[in-house]
This record gives sequence, C-alpha cells and structure tokens, in this order.
Amino acid sequence: MQQGAVVFEVNPILDVQTIRDRARRHIQNGAVTPNYGVDVNVVLRLLNDALATEIVSVLSYKRQYFVAKTSASANLVATLVEHATQDLLHVDRLAERIVQLGGTPDFSPVGLPERSHAEYADGTRLAEIVRDALVMERVAVESYREMVRYVGDGDPTTRRLLEDLLAVQEQHARNLLSLVEEVSLVEASRAVRSLT
Repeated sequence: MQQGAVVFEVNPILDVQTIRDRARRHIQNGAVTPNYGVDVNVVLRLLNDALATEIVSVLSYKRQYFVAKTSASANLVATLVEHATQDLLHVDRLAERIVQLGGTPDFSPVGLPERSHAEYADGTRLAEIVRDALVMERVAVESYREMVRYVGDGDPTTRRLLEDLLAVQEQHARNLLSLVEEVSLVEASRAVRSLT
C-alpha cells in the first residue's frame, strides 16, 4: 500500500438480495419495480395522450402533404412528408413504452380527437398549412415539456423518450417557422399571376 493512501471500507449501497427477492415476487409487474417513482397510471394516460397526439399529427401531415403536393413549394412538401414519417416513428416508440409499463396503447379512432393535444389540421392554402402545422408542433412541444416535468426522475426511461420526442418536435417547429416566409412569397406570386 502506498504511503498516504486512504482506505475506504467497502459497504454495498444496494441490498442486492432484497432486490432479487422483490423481482421474483412481483415478476408480473414487468418493468414497474417498487422504486418506480411516479404514478404508473398517470404516466400511461400521458403516454396514450401523446400517442393520440402523434397519430393526429401523422394524419394531418399526410393530408397537408397531398394538398400541398402540387404547390410550387418543394421545401414545404418535403418537410411535410419528413414530419409525417418521423411522427409515425414516435407512435411506435410511445406504444412500445406503454406496453413496457404494462399498459395497452390506445389506437382506437373513437375519442382520438379528445385524447390528442393537437387538433386535426385541414387547411387548404399553403399559409394555412404551415400555420396549422406550426401550431400543432408548438402544442406538442409544450405538452412534452410538461410531461418531462411530471415524470422527472421517477421514470428515467420514459423521461428520456419524452425528451427525445421533444427535441424532434422543437426541430419541426424551427423547420416550419423557416417556411413561413417562403410560403408567403409563393402565395403572393400566385396571386399576381392570377391577376394577369
């Protein structure tokens, strides 16, 4: 032993045997262990609401994509299809986490608009499409932030999932905001052409 070295007594922080015993006794609870730090039923409701929000977003983006497809804004069309694709991946990730927590993902169309935080967007003009999509993303951003706050350290896995989704939604909002001016120019150009 080196001179001046400090020797610490090794005391385990975890009672591994108790953890093993509880794991065997409560095996039917899956990923939800006794030290799960939030109300699992509230988390499942929040995740199913987020699932509904993402489904409504996918449906809105797909509709907006087909409406805008013939427009002069290739950037908008590409953004809409990209956002729909990413939101569909969010649907899968949320459904998977719901199952991991012992819940059932609610894909029922019955009550979908009420469960969703976002509203279905049905604008037809390019400016409406961008505005509606931006509002949809802003709603998702605020909802995910609130969910992250609620979950906190009580469920780190769900928190990381929500933080990942939040980061994507924030990027979607930035993408759409950058399209506002472009779409306004496209619509102004169309209006001028219609006068001639």
